[in-house]
Amino acid sequence: MHVAVFSTKQFDRDHLGPLAADAGHRLRFLDAGLTTETAGIVDGEPAACLFVNDQANAETLEILADRGVRFLALRSAGFNHVDLVAADRLGLTVARVPAYSPNAVAEHAMGLVLALNRKLHKAYLRTREGNFSIDGLMGFDLAGKVVGVVGTGKIGACFARIAAGFGCEVLGTDPEPSDEARRAGVRYVDRHELLGRSDVVSLHCPLTPETHHMIDADAIARMKQGVMLINTSRGALIDTGAVIGGLKSDRIGALGIDVYEEEGDVFFRDLSGKILHDDVLARLLTFPNVLLTSHQAFFTVEAVDAIARTTIENISAFGHAGPAGVPPENLVSLASHYRH
Repeated sequence: MHVAVFSTKQFDRDHLGPLAADAGHRLRFLDAGLTTETAGIVDGEPAACLFVNDQANAETLEILADRGVRFLALRSAGFNHVDLVAADRLGLTVARVPAYSPNAVAEHAMGLVLALNRKLHKAYLRTREGNFSIDGLMGFDLAGKVVGVVGTGKIGACFARIAAGFGCEVLGTDPEPSDEARRAGVRYVDRHELLGRSDVVSLHCPLTPETHHMIDADAIARMKQGVMLINTSRGALIDTGAVIGGLKSDRIGALGIDVYEEEGDVFFRDLSGKILHDDVLARLLTFPNVLLTSHQAFFTVEAVDAIARTTIENISAFGHAGPAGVPPENLVSLASHYRH
């Protein structure tokens, strides 16, 4: 099967390329991200392979469909960047990678907690400059603290297990509580109680109309003074303007984010020699108690390999039997959109 692969990085070539060759597929790796302006690059390929920040809106999908695309293979678990209504109307089948390595994201989230708490990012910069003072680097014991997990799917449950291992009390909230999360140590409460009691709040839920800007000014006002907020899920779960207000008022004592609502024009790029035109992001980076990473929580050898394997398996299944051949749990439809 011929596939146009958008937003290609070297790790995509390294992992997808050999697997595709073994399966008899021909991949055309494209550095460009998918937008309405770049969709015309597709030249007769029946499949397009998308990454997390590619923009598959209705207009873009119409261009892809006109150029022969029938299948969208997502290299991600999330699918909020795809207009599923338009995809359904155009007869496009969409498949994703529902689970690649929950450990990768959960461990990165806890890494942000530990780094922010013990000021590791600041200590590293100090010692590199010969400053061995520990003034201003005091943290707190995680043991005995309350950690709130918003979204207790596979990643949330894994994060809960790690937090419980540190001796934390773990609260969870999710419209569909899971036995796995309970076994990991989660005690379910409503969102208001979780926000009000947690010393650390970590977000692990998908982006849907219901969760968009779920962390807004009202939610922040319910949080404990000095709360640590972690987001390794989707940037638009938080209202960035409201979070900046929370940082300025000290309601939010520390912020660790691996995702950002407007990351599409910034993340996965080297902008070190350029002016950062995103004023909101630039403001976030001025806070000493903010630690931002560039959507790298998924980025482990195990996770990238699993993403590549499932992506190629989805392409092979569609190529052999159409939508019926793709594992049901990997298919994305309007029904899955409303369910999540």
